[in-house]
Formats: sequence, C-alpha cells, structure tokens
Amino acid sequence: MSGIQKLAGQTLWYGASSIAARFINYLLTPYLTYALAGAAYGEMSLIYAVIPFLNVVFTYGLETAYFRFSKSKETEADVYSTAMISLLVSTTILTAAMLMFRGPLSVLIGVRDHPEYFTYSAFIIAFDTLTSLAFAKLRYEGRPVKFAVVRILGILVNIGFTYFFLSVCPRLQASDPNSFIGVYYHADDRVSYVVLANLIQSVCTFLFLFREVFAFRWRFNGVLWRQIIAYASPLILAGFAGMINETLDRLMLRWWTSAPTPDAANFEVGMYSACYKLSLLITLSIQAFRMAAEPFFFSVAQGQQPQRIYARVMKFFVIVVCFMFLAVVLFLDVWKYFISNKAFWAGLGVVPILLLANIFIGIYYNLSIWYKLSNKTMAGAWITVIGAAITVAINYLFIPRYGYLACAWATFFCYGSMMAVSYVWGQKQYRVPYPTKKLVAYLLICVALYGIYSGWQLLGLNAWINRAVAVLLMGMFAALIATVERQELARFPFIGKYFRSPAPSV
Repeated sequence: MSGIQKLAGQTLWYGASSIAARFINYLLTPYLTYALAGAAYGEMSLIYAVIPFLNVVFTYGLETAYFRFSKSKETEADVYSTAMISLLVSTTILTAAMLMFRGPLSVLIGVRDHPEYFTYSAFIIAFDTLTSLAFAKLRYEGRPVKFAVVRILGILVNIGFTYFFLSVCPRLQASDPNSFIGVYYHADDRVSYVVLANLIQSVCTFLFLFREVFAFRWRFNGVLWRQIIAYASPLILAGFAGMINETLDRLMLRWWTSAPTPDAANFEVGMYSACYKLSLLITLSIQAFRMAAEPFFFSVAQGQQPQRIYARVMKFFVIVVCFMFLAVVLFLDVWKYFISNKAFWAGLGVVPILLLANIFIGIYYNLSIWYKLSNKTMAGAWITVIGAAITVAINYLFIPRYGYLACAWATFFCYGSMMAVSYVWGQKQYRVPYPTKKLVAYLLICVALYGIYSGWQLLGLNAWINRAVAVLLMGMFAALIATVERQELARFPFIGKYFRSPAPSV
C-alpha cells in the first residue's frame, strides 16, 4: 500500500493546488455568464477552445518525454537543458507565425472582427509553454508547495484583473470620462479584457517561475534531442487528436450548427461551454491525478510487481470519480446556480453525459501507462486518432439536427471507445490485473442511482425532499463501497481504524 499512499499524498498536494486554483477560477463562471452577453460568452469559449489545441503544438510532448528520459540527477540536467532550448527556439517561431496569420485564424473560428484575440492568445500560449517544463521540473523534484503557490497566485491574478477590467473600469470611466481609463477603455469589447487578464496571469506565472525556467545550461545535446523527439512525436499526434476530442467540439458546433444567425450560434456555444463546466469536479480530479501519476508510474515501474500497484490505483480512482459523479448529478439543481445566465440552464441535460465521458477519459489515462512504459507511444496516438475520428464524424452528422446535444454524445462515445480500445490492446501488451468486473459494476450502480433519482424527481415533490433522497442515495453507495472494500480501506492511515474488525476478547 505504500505506493498508493505515496501517490495519494502527491495527488493531494498537486490536487489541492489544482482544485483550489481551478475552483477559484471556476467562480468566474457565474460572474462571466453575468458580465458577458450570451453571444459574447460564446466568443470567449471559442478562443478558449483554440488555446489548448495550440498548446499541444507548442509543447509537442516534451513534458512526458522529460519524465521518461530523466532517470537520474545527471541525466535530468541534460534532458532539461536540451528540452528547454528546443522550446525557446520553437516557441519564438510559432508565436511569430500566429501573429502573422492572426487575421485568417480569426475568420476560421468565427471571430472575424476581433483579430486582437489571437494577438493576446499567441503570447498566452508562448508564456504558458515556457513554464510548462518548469512546472514539470517542480513535479520531478517533488516540490509541490511551490507548484501549488504559483498555480494559485496565477489564478488570483487572473481573477483580480478580470474583475478590474469588467467591473471597476466601467465605473471609473463613468465617473471620469476624461481620465486615462475613461478615454481608452472600450466597454463594448469585454471579451478582449477577459483574454488580456489571462495574458497578465501567464506573464506573472512566468516571472514566478523565472528561476526554474532558466535553470539550464546553454548546452544542447543533439543526440538526446533526436531521441526525445522520436519518443514525443507520436504524443503530438495524440495531443492533437486529444484536443479535437476535448475542446474542438465548440468550434465544430459553431461551424455546423443550424442556428439562424451568428449571434444565435455563439449563444449555443456559450450555453454548451457553461454546462460543460459543471463537470468540474471530475475534470479537476483527473487533472490532479495526472500530475501526480505520470512521474509516479515511471518511478515505480522498476519496482516489484508494479502491475498490482497500477490495478489498485485504478480501483480507487474509479471509486473517487463515482462519488463525484453522484455529487454533481444528484445535486444538479444546486450546481446550476453557478451559471448566472438562466437561459443557459436549458442545456443542463448534457451534464450527466459529459460527466460519464470524463470518467471514461480518466480511466483511459490510467490505462495509458502500458504504451508509455513500453515506448509504444504511437499506439497512444492511434487510439486518440480513433477517438478524434469518432468525434468529428458524430458532430458532422448530428450537429445540424441536434446541436450541442450531439457534441455531448460525441464526447461520450469518443472517450468510451478510447477507454475500451486501450484496455483490450494494453492487456495484450502489458497485462495489469485490473478488477474490471467490479469497476464496471460500480459505474453501472452509479448510473442506476441517477436513474432512480431522475424518476423520483418526476413526482414533483419539494426540492428539499429531493435533496434528502439524493443524500440517501449517496449514503447507500458509500455503504456499498465500505462493505465491499472493507479490507482495503482498513489498510489506509487515519480512516483505516474505522474499517478494522475489533480484536477478539480473551
């Protein structure tokens, strides 16, 4: 159990920082859905669909390669120097290309009148790219405190400037139109200020990590670089396809929707994006898990019976995300108030679908260790390409008729297929004794409990009675887990004493 306890500790640190940072940032959702009109929120969502996609291009898999090749303190220094020099050169070239083609890119994603969005985005991606390896270095060196502090400070900077631009500046402009802010502030272009606040966050994060970013020697190892690129190249393809699966559905919705006007199309994108954010708990857990798990999985690979550790990690991961699924779907009438624009509530039906989809992708990330350990990263690329093909096909065929609902189901089938293919393929290449039947049963029970609750709601009873029933259903699932996993839970520190059988009396 020591391996799982170590991973749990690391996940707690990275997870606490990620969850705190993202949750603080998540508090912007009710504010932004209030401060931005429906169509404007859709425009912002389109920009933030493109940024993660381009991040894959800029980083080209170097984070995973850094963990893979850093086998000792000496090799880590050489790997970090080579990778960071490579990033500095490529980031300069790609940023210049983005600035040069910002006009056509603006037309492509449906924000023709705002090429400045891409100017800001280019520099956001550039600074985020340069700090990506610095964050990886903190994870490799086991320095979660600084990792957490920098992440949270960056988010606080973003929130502070977002509020300043969207709430303080209009008041200052109204009180003194001849002041600097009164003259240069444009209240009718609020999306630009949201993106600008993000740019300020990226710059501040870069400055916070300045020492780590430049903690390398100006020595480039060409042989090592070719090995790193050979390992990371399939990850670029996987990352591309992954972003198609994860964020590009907003763009596809904008391109193929049957909405009658551009504003109506942007409104639909905004509604889908706002509802997608209600899958926050599971998304954050997966992100936190990935940050801790990737270096952990590589570190235990050389130990005894690492497959048993991977199987246990998978089991507890599924249990945690099952609880989070129930916490959202059984209390969706509470979570919906994080979306201030009540017109967006019409899209809440996609939330359970997206939650299950995110559980699938979390399981896939657990399964993916087989091809990373065996240097078969091209297998991961092909699996993700399969998912991307499913995403594009379903969206292309069904968005014109079903709109944002097609995007949700495309995500569900995409991630479900990736999970299934990776499991079948991985078990042939690197067998791990996952408790598959038990995990499938847990997922089906969660879906059944949600179905029972949905039927109960049709009775039209008081909201507080419904919430009491929701608590009861969660308690039933908790009791099931406590019973089935009693022996495993008894081995955990702190909580283990509550699951141990009392010693027989003499």
